[in-house]
Formats: sequence, C-alpha cells, structure tokens
Amino acid sequence: MGRMSAKAAHPVAAVTPAAAGRVLIIDNDEPHALTIADGLERVGFQCETASSGNAGLKLLEKQDFDVIITDLVMNEVDGLEVLTRAKNDQPDAEVILVTGHGTVPSAVSAMQQGAFNYLLKPLDINQLRAVTEKAASSARLRRTNVELHRRLDEKFGFEGVVGTSVKMNDLINMLKRVAPTNAAVLIQGETGTGKELVAQAIHQNSPRKNKAFVALNCAALSDTILESELFGHIAGAFTDARNDRIGKFEYADHGTLFLDEVGDMPLPTQIKLLRVLESGEITRVGSNHPIKVDVRLISATNRNLEAAIAAGTFRSDLYHRLKVVTIVLPRIVERREDIPLLIEHFMKQFAKQHEKTIKSMSTAARRRLMTYDWPGNVRELRNVIERMVVVDGDGVLDVDDLPSELVEPGLVVDGVAGAVPLDAAQGDRLASLVGRPLEEIERLFITETLQAAAGNREEAARMLGIGERTLYRKIKEYQL
Repeated sequence: MGRMSAKAAHPVAAVTPAAAGRVLIIDNDEPHALTIADGLERVGFQCETASSGNAGLKLLEKQDFDVIITDLVMNEVDGLEVLTRAKNDQPDAEVILVTGHGTVPSAVSAMQQGAFNYLLKPLDINQLRAVTEKAASSARLRRTNVELHRRLDEKFGFEGVVGTSVKMNDLINMLKRVAPTNAAVLIQGETGTGKELVAQAIHQNSPRKNKAFVALNCAALSDTILESELFGHIAGAFTDARNDRIGKFEYADHGTLFLDEVGDMPLPTQIKLLRVLESGEITRVGSNHPIKVDVRLISATNRNLEAAIAAGTFRSDLYHRLKVVTIVLPRIVERREDIPLLIEHFMKQFAKQHEKTIKSMSTAARRRLMTYDWPGNVRELRNVIERMVVVDGDGVLDVDDLPSELVEPGLVVDGVAGAVPLDAAQGDRLASLVGRPLEEIERLFITETLQAAAGNREEAARMLGIGERTLYRKIKEYQL
C-alpha cells in the first residue's frame, strides 16, 4: 500500500459527479483502510471505514453504500461473509475484494458468487480508483433500473418488466431511452406479454405524464365506429349520431394515444390515420373543419405487419410512420429465469388484494409453474396465481390449488407441502437410488431442482432450503 502515499507520483484525478459514490472500506488493518479512504476521497467518493468484519456488517445494517471494499482474509468475519451479507442486505451495491497472492483462487471463487472484482496487494491508487468508479457506476445503473421497476409497478402493476433476465434489462434500457422523446413507438409481442402496460410506462416516464393516456383497441370495430372513436363526429354524421362527440385524439391532446391491435385497423381508416400523422390535424366525422392536435402515438400488435403489407391488408407508409421505434416483448418462455420473481410479485400482490395470508408456495407447485409453456404469457401466469391465492385454504400454495389445465397427467404428489411432482422417468431414477449412498440421492435432487429453476441458483437454493454458498459448493463438488 506504500505506493498510495507517494502523492507526487500520481496526480489527483479531477472530481466529477460521475465519480461520486458512497464507499465502505473493511480491513483489520485500520491504517490501511484509512489510506484507501484518503485515496478515494480525493476523487470525490464519500468513505466510511471499519476495522473488522463485524464492524463492517453493523455499518451495512445502518447505511446504504454503492461500493464495499473488503479485505478477503480477516478475523472472525472474513470477506466472503461480508460479500454474502452485502448481497442479501444491499443487493444493488458492488463488492470489491482485496487479497494477497496466496488467496487469489478464493477471490476468483468469490467473483463467481457475485463480487464485482478483486485487487491484489499492494494496491495501486490508479487501479483502485478506476475499479471503484466502475463499480459505483454499475451500482447506480442497477438502482436506476430498480427505481424504474418500482415506479412502474406501483403506478401500473407493471408485471411485464419484473425480472433480471438479459431480455428484461434490455427492455428497461430501451424504455429509458425512448420514454423522454416524442417518437412514435410500435410495440410487438404475443397476447399477454404486457403491451399496454409498456405503453403506459412510456407515457408515465415522458414529459407528457401529467396529461391524458388514452387507449383504444382497434380490433372488431367497423370503419364508421372506429373513425368516430378516433376522430369524433358531429350530430347527424350518421345514424344515431344525435350529438357532437370528441374522439380519442382530442381526449389525448398533449398526451399519449395508445392504439392496440393496430394491425386489425380497416384500410380506409388507415388512410385517414396516416393523414392525421402527417398533418397533425383531425377532422370529426361529418365535419369539414380541421382541429389541431398534439398527440404522441404508441401502437401495438401481435400480428406480423410486414406479412400484412405483403398481403395488401396494411399500408406500408403507415407502418413506417408507426415504427419510428420498435419494441419487441419476449414471450415468458424466452425468459423463464424471471418466473420465480414474477411468482413472488403476484403472490404478494394478490395476497394483499384479496386479504389472504400466503406464507409460501410448495416446491411441487413452483416446479409446475416453471415448466409450463404459458401460451397466455405473463397474463396467464398472473391469472393462475390469483386463482391459487383465492382458492387456497392453508396459506401454502400447492398443486391442489392449480387450475386443472396445469395439472400434469400422471402427476404423483404425496400430499406433503413441498413435495416434488415426479414424472415416470424421474420416479424410476429415484427408485433406483434406494439403498444407494446419500451423496447420489443429494446429487439427483440438486440436479432436478436446478432444472426446475431453469438454472437460477438463487431460486434453486430457496427451493432446497439451503444457502446459495452451500448450493454453489455442492454444484462444484458434484461437478454439475
């Protein structure tokens, strides 16, 4: 650490807002911790130090940090325990391990458990600052995404964005870039993937959020009715038009208009919609007087519009007007690793809504929800869990609470909450293990549980009732 005291050899980096962040430094060697703090405070970080693992854990309980820098080898509570506690108590924070050459393998192992990086002693000030700034930026980005999740959830029950998969992170990042603009957005995705919720999220996070969000489903409406809904009409424009009526475009003036199932819009209405988008004016049905409107248009479809264009049922020029930005929502089976989070989200939501006490969900039920194909996507999962909450009578959601279409043919459940449903092949494998070493049985159960959790180790550990570190050791031990 001596290199850090040679201030003349390393010019102090300029303090920038991006470099700011709260850092906790944990080291048995208090002078060493203070020297690290001094080196980071010179570039804008706010630092707290702790001279033991226990003292560091107490600070973690009381304060929030962007980055935790901890020595790996310490008395009583070591760096691995700090890492585990930090991931549980402050999952948005990043952990950097400081280690000697002799403990590098342990540091590498710790990175596989979620550490951001590890640094070798003696520390280099420039490397320390660079790694800490990257870690702080990562923590800030994660918190920004979590805050957007929270805002969307609280405002709209935005279940389509709950998740930590790559696809969901990409979606959140796209929404953050698109929302502040006025660009037209086309949302594509299967039924039940949450297209309207995404549209609401874009509106809520845009400069138009204090104005109206107006939604209209274009499917199964005749030309006249759809045009009246969109543009309004004057009295006498058609049969039963007894009074003037304003349309969705006028309602959404200075706000956002969401057109769902836009691929089902009749061709004559498509022509009029294109004219509105080009001129910024609408004309009520039966009137000759144009009305200026300022509307951001978001549309959605589960149809292949390019195929519709080839078939002559959708206008190419309107398609290109609608798709300035295209957002494609993944099917739930394309992000199975998010299903455990969605399960927890809906369990809490519907337990509160229906005033039920739900303690947990059995492993058997979770496994079925993880392996089902979900043709109705997130909406279907949401409805299934609501149904389970409503019919449950013992506080534990189990296979007997599942709707009939989710009960697997030949499902064997022993009636004990948490039992794993077995197919014939699994049953044969387990039967073959009777009288075999316990390690073989444990290996099979861990393998099956990892498959049920779609490889999500955190969820698999929860299902098995063991810690993540224990599961990781078992995976390594059994070479899974």
